[in-house]
Amino acid sequence: MEIKHMRLVETQGTGGPEVLHIAKAPRPVHKRGEVSIRVIAAGVNRPDVQQRRGLYPPPPEASPILGLDVAGYVEEIGPDVEGLAVGDPVCALVNGGGYAEFCCVPAVQCMPIPRGFSFIQAASIPEAYFTAWNNLIWLGRLSKGETVLIQGGTSGVGMAGIQIARQLSGATVIATAGTEEKLQVCREIGAHTAVSYKGPWDDQVRHSTDGEGVDVVLDAQAGDYTQRQLNLLKPDGRLVFIASHLGPTAEVNIRAIVRRRLTLTGSTLRPRPSDYKGRIASALVDQVWPLLEDGRIVTRIHQVFDFDDVRSAHEVLDRNDQIGKVVLAVDPARAEQRPRPQERNISQ
Repeated sequence: MEIKHMRLVETQGTGGPEVLHIAKAPRPVHKRGEVSIRVIAAGVNRPDVQQRRGLYPPPPEASPILGLDVAGYVEEIGPDVEGLAVGDPVCALVNGGGYAEFCCVPAVQCMPIPRGFSFIQAASIPEAYFTAWNNLIWLGRLSKGETVLIQGGTSGVGMAGIQIARQLSGATVIATAGTEEKLQVCREIGAHTAVSYKGPWDDQVRHSTDGEGVDVVLDAQAGDYTQRQLNLLKPDGRLVFIASHLGPTAEVNIRAIVRRRLTLTGSTLRPRPSDYKGRIASALVDQVWPLLEDGRIVTRIHQVFDFDDVRSAHEVLDRNDQIGKVVLAVDPARAEQRPRPQERNISQ
């Protein structure tokens, strides 16, 4: 019997985790070029928290439901979709709508679940790795032999960034974190140097590079970190923002930017067109998936919560307790299953 309704997380107003409620609504209807996914697990990300607080509104065409990455099975296929079949296990970066039993997403944003990965593990990958790839490789132009500073090394994006920079770019990686446990995790996954952001982190970074500084900085803080990070950049260095948790404005030395040919840039991936995100998906499957499957790159799950306990999942992110990803088990009975890989290639 066709399922016409689904359970989802509804946001009633803005504020703390208490605004999140389990509700029922009609299933979303896929459009041309989209597939409908039966969601087994969904990632919980910092942008979800910011949207819950009213600080990160979804684009007009996106689902207002929280959730940016999912893993599950293809349930239905829309017109103009190639390379996918009903029943295929996939993970995907979605434009919203992940906190639900069904979610519609452009087919090009779907990727096969890495071999040997459970739905929970697969749901932890898309948002973090899309973001790290877009900002480090494409915007940051990180190259072999360069040095990168990654602020917040044990966030989902931070952990993805450390490993992409080390394994694929051959870069020297410096990461920051707030506790000794988190600093040790940064080292374990590939950071050459890890420093506490609770101390004079910029002096420590400068010392660790023998005063030379870094080529690229990946940062989500902004505010008064901005000029300190610009001061650390070598000539032709790049500072890439993915958020502004310490404040949306900063006073910077424009003359120094001009004189040293620095680039200050940033990105929000969610409003990007699906073909742009599809190109990132192709790059990840081609270059990152083999490293995930043989263990050279790892995804770390901090904690898994049942769908009904979504408020507790958000409380973890509010406290900044997590090391790695928090995941919702939308279908707890199947969330830990490791689906058999599909032989077909998923077309991007």
